[in-house]
Amino acid sequence: MKAKWYLFIMVMALSLLLAACGSDSEAGSSGDSGDSGGETYTVATDNNFVPFEFMNEETGEMEGFDIDLIKAIADEAGFNIEIESMKFDGVVAGMQSGRYDIGIAGMTITEERKETIDFSDPYYDAGLMLAVSADNDEIQSEDDLAGKKVGTRSGTTSETYIRENHPDAELITFPGIVEAYMDLESGRLDAVMYDVPNVQYYVANDSEGLKTAGDILQGEQYGIAFPKDSELVSDVNEALQTLIDNGTYDDIYEEWFGERKYGTESSE
Repeated sequence: MKAKWYLFIMVMALSLLLAACGSDSEAGSSGDSGDSGGETYTVATDNNFVPFEFMNEETGEMEGFDIDLIKAIADEAGFNIEIESMKFDGVVAGMQSGRYDIGIAGMTITEERKETIDFSDPYYDAGLMLAVSADNDEIQSEDDLAGKKVGTRSGTTSETYIRENHPDAELITFPGIVEAYMDLESGRLDAVMYDVPNVQYYVANDSEGLKTAGDILQGEQYGIAFPKDSELVSDVNEALQTLIDNGTYDDIYEEWFGERKYGTESSE
């Protein structure tokens, strides 16, 4: 009798263990994009690059153009995603080490980066722009940066651009671009150089007495990043093109930038 009772207990314990394992597996398969039944991939993104990705303080959720786009791509391609936010340098390093499967962070496609990571087809045309105080008449363009304190975010193409093209300017880098804007507003900087959409957004929505100066510099394109030789590149490119063709990309673009890039009809 004792042997039968012991066997019964062992069978029940094994059944509970298997049920628990099955439950854990199902929970882990659902990403931030919802559960499509496919694989789940980790997406690394910047933690503060308005309007592409930023934390909504009220909801505690990441929002922005990039966030909406990668969710739409995941749905179209049939996989799930889990989004992790970090400083921009961490996104690049995470792609190079293979720690994350996908990176989307307003990342400019450069030949140097292509040596260590892969990119999707370009999904956004960008460039660099200067911001100065509204009452600053000395800096009309990049030609006026000699001897000036110019701030930007470390590890970005704007930092590289200033170093290579304006060695006579005093370059000051920050871990986040908002800190640079704050120093500009307080008078500790003469100018800030950064990506066009972010400069324009900040000047229009969040600044206290700033304006843009000069023309768009160094035409750039953003790409979705992957570890080298990732098999996801072709799937993401195919999904991105589908979203462009069916109007979903334009729907997302219009929500964040107020216009339709390709002029396609709404997908709704």
